[in-house]
Amino acid sequence: MILPLLLLAAAQAPAPSAQDRARAERVLERAPIIDGHNDLPWGIREHHHAAVESVDLTSDTSKIDPPLQTDLARLKRGHVGGQFWSVWIPATTTGPQAVETTIEQIDIVRRMIGANPTRMALARDAADMARIARSGRVASLIGVEGGHQIDGRLSVLRQYYNLGVRYMTLTHTKSVGWADASTDTPQANGLTPFGRQVVHEMNRLGMLIDVAHVSDATMAAALAESKAPVIASHSNARALADRPRNIPDDLLRAIGAKGGVVMVNAYPAFLSAEWNAWDNRRGAFAKAQGLPGNLYGAQAPAAVKAWEAANPAPRVTAATMADHVEHIAKGAGRASVGIGGDYDGISGTGPEGMGGVDGYPLLFAELARRGWSDADLAALAQGNVLRVLGQAEAVAKAMAGQRPVDATYP
Repeated sequence: MILPLLLLAAAQAPAPSAQDRARAERVLERAPIIDGHNDLPWGIREHHHAAVESVDLTSDTSKIDPPLQTDLARLKRGHVGGQFWSVWIPATTTGPQAVETTIEQIDIVRRMIGANPTRMALARDAADMARIARSGRVASLIGVEGGHQIDGRLSVLRQYYNLGVRYMTLTHTKSVGWADASTDTPQANGLTPFGRQVVHEMNRLGMLIDVAHVSDATMAAALAESKAPVIASHSNARALADRPRNIPDDLLRAIGAKGGVVMVNAYPAFLSAEWNAWDNRRGAFAKAQGLPGNLYGAQAPAAVKAWEAANPAPRVTAATMADHVEHIAKGAGRASVGIGGDYDGISGTGPEGMGGVDGYPLLFAELARRGWSDADLAALAQGNVLRVLGQAEAVAKAMAGQRPVDATYP
């Protein structure tokens, strides 16, 4: 009963004071957040027919049908100055179609930026990120969310890099033969020789290795193989929410020892085991009624809303998210924790008051209440991920004389 009691205590903790909130705002004005993961490109593709220019990101996208969790005004209110846009595709999309669909997703990101040139700009390195964020625009990098998206070809990986991709998650929800997912049957039992070549080539390019979805064995293998620090672009602490997608304490320590960064996810299912269990019950009820279980809020069917009224969701707050930040910081060090909210990839909503990208100041105010210094808050917001980006670039510079790897899989 220890963890539920801890989460209950966090939910009942005193709210941040006006002074805490003001200090968080001041820190974020000077050091805007660089967020590790946002799925807006797929939201535009799936729910708005990939019609990028018809989705006005200067308007309140929470009011469109279906609503989104991201727009430019909310990014500004949330003090998000840099964003890794995920070009996720389903793990079931494989082969040449995976490459084609990924290119289409990259096109969506670049069109988003092109449609808003005074508010967004494509970044290619850490210096670009810092410079663009200081200018008041959203510095935009691209992340590929699954090794299946290269179709076993390192030539494809290199061309993604040329198009602006600066990290790749080694797997999504399914194992890829050369690396294992946390939510699928192992095939590689870590990394195969080809998997190690993928890591090597990413190091050579200066592309960050993302372990957010991989198995524990693959994570350990990637840490051992990589010459550069790794990231977990949207992951939490397994000790606080026992999900395969979250990271156990020994690997948190290993990521910190490697100089990497774990970027905390705002999805309640990965923040609270209690909320996840409630959501599973909700989904089972919806399925038994022949209703969709993946619609929330105003979009949920009336019978599901009635079930929710009779079975209120456990509270998940900024304090719950702060517990994960602090737990990761305790294991990996405060230099190895960041923010990767997973907005527009979240089913339902985020923690209370954090239903969109504008909610981040609540988290920083809570950490200010807990005694985090301005320097530590700024490192959490952007300093840690900028350092890791810079270190990956330094490794690539040191490997500049090495030839590209020509291997394919299988």
